Amino acid sequence: MSGKEQAASARTRRRGDDLIRAIHAAVLAEVIEVGVGGLTMEGIAKRSATAKTSLYRRWPSPRELLLDALHEAHPEEVPSLSADDLRGDLINALRQLVTWMATPAANAVMAIVNERHRYPQLVDALYDQVFGARGGTVTSVVLQHYADQGTLDPDLITPVVRDIGEALVFKRALDTGALPDDETLVAIVDQAVLPAVGILPRATRRTAAADR
Repeated sequence: MSGKEQAASARTRRRGDDLIRAIHAAVLAEVIEVGVGGLTMEGIAKRSATAKTSLYRRWPSPRELLLDALHEAHPEEVPSLSADDLRGDLINALRQLVTWMATPAANAVMAIVNERHRYPQLVDALYDQVFGARGGTVTSVVLQHYADQGTLDPDLITPVVRDIGEALVFKRALDTGALPDDETLVAIVDQAVLPAVGILPRATRRTAAADR
């Protein structure tokens, strides 16, 4: 089967969600390879074996398609409804972040942010339509959920506190060249995030009680 025949066969077989996933994968791979400036509907269509007219029917531009793909790929925190496991929910939120950091979507985000000076409007849209739409900085959704349930003092959930978990994950990854392991995520929650919202680690609480 020739290349054209294979592409035609792929277009025939894929429908609905399968086709959208293929297009999303294509736009992420494309922006990683050619950068924001080289992103075109032609390139995405060729990579996804999809007609360019099909892309324009759903997305007005390659950048809108890129933002849609990033939104779909971005993790969304789901804290426990009963709000009875803050520590576990925070650790799970950081696990979601680490898992995402190993995906093409994370590499695509880096490609965009690295060109912030050239495409400030796209970066603004990234923060608004992707990060903001998914709840903001990682752990923000969990912390706000527990504050809404009366478990945490909402005054303690400042912008800096919201950033702590995510910032430490990224710093560890930059410092070591590897994604943080589970032990590190637990340490970040126990030694940084929880104390910032007024909850001391168990060992510290036991020591304080003994001193009294």
